[in-house]
Amino acid sequence: MIHARGLARSFTTRKGRERTEVKAVAGVDLDVEAGEIVGFLGPNGAGKTTTLRMLTTLLKPTAGTATVAGFDVATQSEQVRRSIGYVSQSGSTLPEALAGEEVVDHGRLYGISKAQATARGQELFQQLDLDGLWTRNPRAMSGGQRRRLDIAMGLVHDPKLIFLDEPTTGLDPQARANLWQHIGALRTDRGATIFLTTHYLDEADALCDRVLVIDHGVIVASDSPEALKQQVSGDLVELVLTDAAALPRAAAALGALAPGSEPEVDGLVVSLRVPQAGRELAGLLRSLDRDGIALEAIEMRRPTLDDVFLNLTGRSLREEAA
Repeated sequence: MIHARGLARSFTTRKGRERTEVKAVAGVDLDVEAGEIVGFLGPNGAGKTTTLRMLTTLLKPTAGTATVAGFDVATQSEQVRRSIGYVSQSGSTLPEALAGEEVVDHGRLYGISKAQATARGQELFQQLDLDGLWTRNPRAMSGGQRRRLDIAMGLVHDPKLIFLDEPTTGLDPQARANLWQHIGALRTDRGATIFLTTHYLDEADALCDRVLVIDHGVIVASDSPEALKQQVSGDLVELVLTDAAALPRAAAALGALAPGSEPEVDGLVVSLRVPQAGRELAGLLRSLDRDGIALEAIEMRRPTLDDVFLNLTGRSLREEAA
């Protein structure tokens, strides 16, 4: 459904008489197959938005090629636009319009008759839990309802490929979880292919078959969330001690579980990433007990996508989103 090779975009900035070329996207290779839900992650300024805009024909590439839904983004932009659904981060509804009219008008822009757009829109309202809101103003809807309305507008022409740009930004946890269910249903019930950008790592983990990470204008990782997490070297084990005098001995005991790695000490906390830590904890606790080292607490955390992101880019996506 999406195939890109060497996709690039440069901008020229001017400062006085001096011109500087800035490579926002430096050569992206990516493939998205039919029926996949793919998450697109990247730090601010990494090229994520520029890539999305090129794939949706809102911005022309300066180099490379890309086909979307079988059409070239540079030479067949109209066919690309007719084949995709695009839900922007900011939404596209007018606050003073009626929700149903917005959907019908959007469908007619794609050449659908008013009767077809109305029937299709009402079907989507039912599927997206928008029953009874056909004649309501978007400004009178909740945040979750407005986002589902945006999705209905993006689906009214029945595209098989849907681009969702930060679909749950600003929603409360309950509304986010509800929207996740609807996004998942687009694939399971309609066979849609979904390409989404998100700053929520739990969202990418829960929804996506694969995650693409872009940094400095190039793709630096592409795999399933679980496979990416397995690349992080071990589970994080944290020992919270009661006595600072025992810190060196506790660090030595923990370090023995991952030879070549140096535990970190922060106050009374000693931490280290340990491969397959679950198998080692019982022996570690016995060793600490024999050595008379008292613990306030012990914690083990499996790698998260934020750990993956930090390893790949040197930055936390949580910090980027803040």
